[in-house]
Amino acid sequence: MDKEPFKLKSGGPKGPKNKKQNYKNIIFIILIALFGLLIFSSFGQKEELDEVAFSEVITRANKGDIKKIEIAGNELKITPEKKEEATQKSRKEAGSSIYEQGLEKDASVVVDVQEESRTGQFWQQLGMALLPILLIGALLFYMLRSAQGQGNQALSFGKSRARLYGNEKEKVNFKDIAGSDEAKQDLEEIVEFLKFPKKFESVGARIPKGVLLVGPPGTGKTMLARATAGEANAPFFSISGSEFVEMFVGVGASRVRDLFAKAKKNSPCIIFVDEIDAVGRRRGSGMGGGHDEREQTLNQILVEMDGFEQGQNVIVLAATNRADVLDPALLRPGRFDRRVNINLPDRKDREKILKKHFDKKPLEKTADLDALAAKTAGTSGADLANIANESAILAARKGQKTITNTIVTEAFERVAIGPERKNKVMSEYEKQLTAYHEGGHALVGHVLPDSDPVHKVTIIPRGVTGGVTWSIPPEDKSYHSILEFKDALARMLGGRIAEEIIYGRDRVTTGAGNDLQKAAELARDMVINQGMGTKLRDQVFHVEEGIMLERLTHERQYSEDTAKIIDDEVEGLITEAAQRAREVIKVNKPQLEAIKIALLEKETIDADEVKKLLEGWHMPKSAALY
Repeated sequence: MDKEPFKLKSGGPKGPKNKKQNYKNIIFIILIALFGLLIFSSFGQKEELDEVAFSEVITRANKGDIKKIEIAGNELKITPEKKEEATQKSRKEAGSSIYEQGLEKDASVVVDVQEESRTGQFWQQLGMALLPILLIGALLFYMLRSAQGQGNQALSFGKSRARLYGNEKEKVNFKDIAGSDEAKQDLEEIVEFLKFPKKFESVGARIPKGVLLVGPPGTGKTMLARATAGEANAPFFSISGSEFVEMFVGVGASRVRDLFAKAKKNSPCIIFVDEIDAVGRRRGSGMGGGHDEREQTLNQILVEMDGFEQGQNVIVLAATNRADVLDPALLRPGRFDRRVNINLPDRKDREKILKKHFDKKPLEKTADLDALAAKTAGTSGADLANIANESAILAARKGQKTITNTIVTEAFERVAIGPERKNKVMSEYEKQLTAYHEGGHALVGHVLPDSDPVHKVTIIPRGVTGGVTWSIPPEDKSYHSILEFKDALARMLGGRIAEEIIYGRDRVTTGAGNDLQKAAELARDMVINQGMGTKLRDQVFHVEEGIMLERLTHERQYSEDTAKIIDDEVEGLITEAAQRAREVIKVNKPQLEAIKIALLEKETIDADEVKKLLEGWHMPKSAALY
């Protein structure tokens, strides 16, 4: 690098501020201890004695039953003649001696007149006088400390809350991240810019100011940003977009200025803004007016990114899964010069990710991670990490020292479709109904040619469902045809149609509620977003989900007549799918009974058992013509 290596400033608990605070605490504790001793001395000096009447004392003294009387003022301390009797106290009348009040002069009692001690009274009076003063002083001291803390917070309100990394012992590098090879190749150039800036400046190249990481949640955007900083051996400021915005106008912009000022002092370095869409949404939406705090913060980010001087070597990495809602000024060259798309991992990458997460776990050699990678199409790296963690948890719960293939499969199913709820009590009628319902899904999904193969069928409740028919695509797919969507719709409706055929139309239950919702969503997506309707073929009417204000204030881009056609198209797709499922189930009713019997007996059947049970199935000609 062109500059000295970055060093974090050491500031620990032994700083001057902390020492001063410790001294204050010690003084405060000493004051409390002295106050406690004061109260103890004022109230703890007097000996607790039984008090008797003065007339009784005179009578006993004249009889010779009292050995000694100690007089201090008007207080009497009586020592009995018999040792087994306890010492007592009494009180005489003021203004005359004990002899004047009835004690005979020739009585065999020793009278010891002592000077009255006023020490106890003095300390008691002093303690009672100082008590409110000390209490008020302690209260004021606490209030001043609180006010001082709030004052410090107020002074630091506009300071950046970015966390600084750079001196960790275990840094993240590209080799620690499995998959995402294309994204790592794009980010390797950023590492070169940070390590060798003069190499590019010598030929007139301008170092990119910003790189936008775009991808679904859980694909490793934050990890890639940290790996970039680790490869470049540069400090790494990390902050979330939501941490800029506060309820007070101007605070977010102040934090942006402070963050970029710190970054310039520590260059070459990386600023990573996670979930930048929280502050970088498109301006001019009308929400909050021109003085909206979020818009002011975004304006300050735009100014800071465009204000970098050549040679500062500060690169901004930002992550989002909603790049479509970002402001165009933020995405233009000169600010975010590059855009790195991080997609869901394919099968090879999934296998690499699984091996990375199982690397430090006691996984048996017989565990088939390749088969698991094939079954986890459409999952993210975070999902795969969760599967590995669940596997370890299940192994520990079962008391096993190694993770077997059975445990890995069970962990995958828990993550994908929820844990089994075997303790849920179901009547025989509900079990049979569930078996027919899930059998209908499995039968239609198996018979229709463009449906995903059935992986597992169970009537054991999982998650919020009463049973599950699980279909998994045989390979990763980037595109889907109309036939695939139509077969998926028929498979979704197979459970409701099976109930209708077995129990009658008026006996169908609420068990198909989730299926019907998903079918309606898929049918509407086909018509509105994919142009797969009949009358509206190749026409889309897509509205951006993130631009809520446009959906509320702007008119739709199509007429009421078109909206009616869209509703009719959706209804037609649902009706068609239900009819196809009905024809498949009617023709293959013996196979449905076979699946029902197997589910009631075993509760769960896998793909191979489904194929055996459905041998001899028939495809109705009418169902294949749609």
